[in-house]
Amino acid sequence: MELLRKWLGHPEDIYNLLRFKMGGYRAVMPRMDTDSLGCGLRTCYRYLNQTSRSFAAVIQALDGELRHAVCIFYLVLRALDTVEDDMSIPLDVKVPMLQEFHSHLYQPDWRYTESKEKDRQVLEDFPTISMEFRNLSKVYQDVISDICHKMGVGMAEFLEKKVDSQNEWDKYCHYVAGLVGIGLSRLFSASELEDSIVGQDTDLANSMGLFLQKTNIIRDYLEDQLEGREFWPREVWSRYAQKLSDLAKPENIEVAVQCLNELITNALHHVPDVLTYLSRLRNQSVFNFCAIPQV
Repeated sequence: MELLRKWLGHPEDIYNLLRFKMGGYRAVMPRMDTDSLGCGLRTCYRYLNQTSRSFAAVIQALDGELRHAVCIFYLVLRALDTVEDDMSIPLDVKVPMLQEFHSHLYQPDWRYTESKEKDRQVLEDFPTISMEFRNLSKVYQDVISDICHKMGVGMAEFLEKKVDSQNEWDKYCHYVAGLVGIGLSRLFSASELEDSIVGQDTDLANSMGLFLQKTNIIRDYLEDQLEGREFWPREVWSRYAQKLSDLAKPENIEVAVQCLNELITNALHHVPDVLTYLSRLRNQSVFNFCAIPQV
């Protein structure tokens, strides 16, 4: 907590990070020259810009070959996530598809053309993505394939069960975001832009992902309710309402805020880990990549 108190004692740092997040990064982050890329990579970066609301700019500002590795990592996981989100795929098809998705990285012709999701282009043109994956150095391929496998298995586990306890909330967030933090950290170290400890300390990397995911889940309450999805842990919200949807009713505003506060407090427990993780980073482009989403 000492690190947290130190940051809170310098509010100008928070202000500068917020200003950076809201557009100031454009003045200091270089634009990537896509004309110098091959056809496949240009296509991948086009898909990145089409499917990413938050990460496209910071990915393209990463230094050296790490930029391409993270771009492909993002698109592979976007394709996996698109399978998970597609409610038109029957469970008996979706479960093995998620569990085995990592194997398609080494199958040049594999694609999926029956998705109804908005980001379906990453599945329909998966051969382009998998080709560029196989063009990466083996050290990057091994990380991406391993994380894709673990994430697919975790996603399949939670397809047919709801998040009940806070431990299950942490487990779900680990599968869909903590693993991303761990994979990215391993890529940072593999690129040698960061020290090996960044990739080895999986607890801190996991916290980076959990803080982002919990923030998104808390923020997206109403959108998820309208789409028929529930990610708030029953152990928490059941203390305040009979049904999770009841918290949206105006007459329940007081208990709804109490529930919200409890979940926010849970998420804030990851902040000291986040600050410790950021303090270890040495490469400016990697720091920007990590710090902006966390802000």
